[in-house]
Amino acid sequence: MRVVIARCRVTYAGRLSATLPSGVRLLMVKADGCVAIHADVGAYKPLNWMTAPNHLVEEPGRWVVTNAKGECLTIDLEEVLSDQAHAMEDSAGLVKDGVELALRDLLAAAPDAIGPDLEFVQREYPTPIGPVDLLFRGADGQMLAVEVKRKGEIDGVEQLARYIEQLDHDPRLRPVRGILAATRVAPQAQVLAAERGLGWVEVDYEQLKGERAELTLFEL
Repeated sequence: MRVVIARCRVTYAGRLSATLPSGVRLLMVKADGCVAIHADVGAYKPLNWMTAPNHLVEEPGRWVVTNAKGECLTIDLEEVLSDQAHAMEDSAGLVKDGVELALRDLLAAAPDAIGPDLEFVQREYPTPIGPVDLLFRGADGQMLAVEVKRKGEIDGVEQLARYIEQLDHDPRLRPVRGILAATRVAPQAQVLAAERGLGWVEVDYEQLKGERAELTLFEL
């Protein structure tokens, strides 16, 4: 990973146009090519970013990041305060807790809790950035990727969106739909899922174990 602290201006052109005024920010370039710009506030969400696959061109005082979608992220470097690179270990991500693992297995055995006429394909389907929890096939043959969380938050939506982007590179799978499945999905995650073209489902853990009967589904 390359970590740069610099005073910079950032402009984005693509689905919309956005500009970050001059300021000191943290720039991260990950091994997979992902570029993220962070401020010194907030927990995890960058101010702007470009996920892989993309192309980074370094010019004197400027980085230009582009992708096949026609998006362009331009970072004008006014002053570089620190520029370091570090080798990091590959990781498949956080290990799920017991409830999430159990919920994943219950949903694999009861796909109707996610949607009608789904055929289970595989748990932990691999992608270059980590495995997606569940993969199903719909009655129409379209593939459905499901990310399982105990509580559905914004980071779960972003994680699922990255998985879908990777799965859609495979011509055997695309186009792939995505659903975030959780015992509760936060309102902010619901809004972001809609913006990303993803579905979400709230499932009752006890119901899936045969103890209660309530299920709410919302899907695009």
